[in-house]
Amino acid sequence: MPRAHRHYSPGLVWHITHRCHQREYLLRLLRDRKRWRHWLYVAQRRHGLCILNYIVTCNHIHLLVKDRGNGEIARSMQLVAGRTAQEYNRREHRRGAFWEDRYHATAVQADEHLARCITYIDLNMVRADVVDHPRDWRFSGYHELCNPPQRKSVVDVPVLCELYRVTSVQQLLAARDRAINGEIAYSSRRAIWSSSAAVGNAGFLAEFQRSLGPAGIRKRCYRSEHGEYLREERPRYDVQIGMESPN
Repeated sequence: MPRAHRHYSPGLVWHITHRCHQREYLLRLLRDRKRWRHWLYVAQRRHGLCILNYIVTCNHIHLLVKDRGNGEIARSMQLVAGRTAQEYNRREHRRGAFWEDRYHATAVQADEHLARCITYIDLNMVRADVVDHPRDWRFSGYHELCNPPQRKSVVDVPVLCELYRVTSVQQLLAARDRAINGEIAYSSRRAIWSSSAAVGNAGFLAEFQRSLGPAGIRKRCYRSEHGEYLREERPRYDVQIGMESPN
């Protein structure tokens, strides 16, 4: 996997992914995701990093940036990854790698391909079945647009609007929402037939659930445009991986 900074070219947009060492959940705690985002803000201020989108999950990150030709991407990645790892290892009395040795960068054409890449990043935790909608995952560029912070915002909204060819945040969010809702609906239409325990009317599902005995307790009914279906209750993510409460 090539190191991202070897390929940077001024003016291009880059989708960067970086995974924790051996895909461990080293970013599972709220404070660690907060610190990663803090260092991203520092990199933006210190090196002039142009950030278009991002998401911090529990074992990897996605970052979409535009190269301004000043070497700011490589320096920013070194700062963010290095400081996050140092703080974690010091606190946990841990030695060894925090990140995979190499992060990956993909050049993205600034047209409909860019919009699709942004939607792909937005839906990361929806695809992981952690949240129902991107707005519910706090550490992301989409959440930041929907809930602008009073300080330490990192998304370069003017550049993003220019790339989307819109003139306001409202128009930008409307375009993002159309893409997100379309992808969520499409995924739901496919998932109902492949990931559900049963599909049918309420009576059929209730009878099927009873037939499962104790295992049926963990399943609940949902409704889609294709009818009702039974699926495993989504586990609480904070319990599953030890995530801190946002409070």
